[in-house]
Amino acid sequence: VEQDVFDEVTLLALYKLVTKGLISEIGGPISTGKEANIFFGSSKERSIAIKIYRIQTANFKSMTEYMIGDRRFSNIRKNRKDIVFAWTKKEFSNLKRAHDAGLAVPEPIAFDRNILLMEFIGEGERPCPQLRLMDLENPSEVYRKIIEFIKILFNKARLVHSDLSEYNIIMGKEPVFIDMGQAVLHEHPKAISFLMRDIKISIGSLWISVKLLMKI
Repeated sequence: VEQDVFDEVTLLALYKLVTKGLISEIGGPISTGKEANIFFGSSKERSIAIKIYRIQTANFKSMTEYMIGDRRFSNIRKNRKDIVFAWTKKEFSNLKRAHDAGLAVPEPIAFDRNILLMEFIGEGERPCPQLRLMDLENPSEVYRKIIEFIKILFNKARLVHSDLSEYNIIMGKEPVFIDMGQAVLHEHPKAISFLMRDIKISIGSLWISVKLLMKI
């Protein structure tokens, strides 16, 4: 409540998801980002991650950069609440495209207003760590999988991640790619520049890991 997470709109959305049987329990926080908080939860069938975008404090101007030019969201009104709702829907849609293309992303389950439910990636209630926190035994293999992800995402899912870095990759048995809200379609006017940025940052991150490993 103090962090403007559980406001009236969010509580209503949570109530709807609970009554639909999509949430049975809400646990502790997994992470707190610039735009959203993620909580551990469960449904009747499995563990889930509950991502709640903060309506009052989300940087909706930054969100707009990735939505202008996206035909899926051309009719949204430009107030804070509508943009956050559209962003939540956008991340769900992007995750579904990537998941349907066979990529290692959390499986999207449902969304309502500013809440996104997706597969929990971790053991027990502990999420898998971010790539930036790992000492990689085989950075070249992780590098190969990142490049393969970029290629399949672009060619099969027809998306560009647009914010790919060591912060948005978590390491389980294989790299899992998260935070897909800002991903854009091929048709987005900045798609190619975002693609080039993803490639540059990904190569830089893995090169740092290679150098650290060589020092060890």
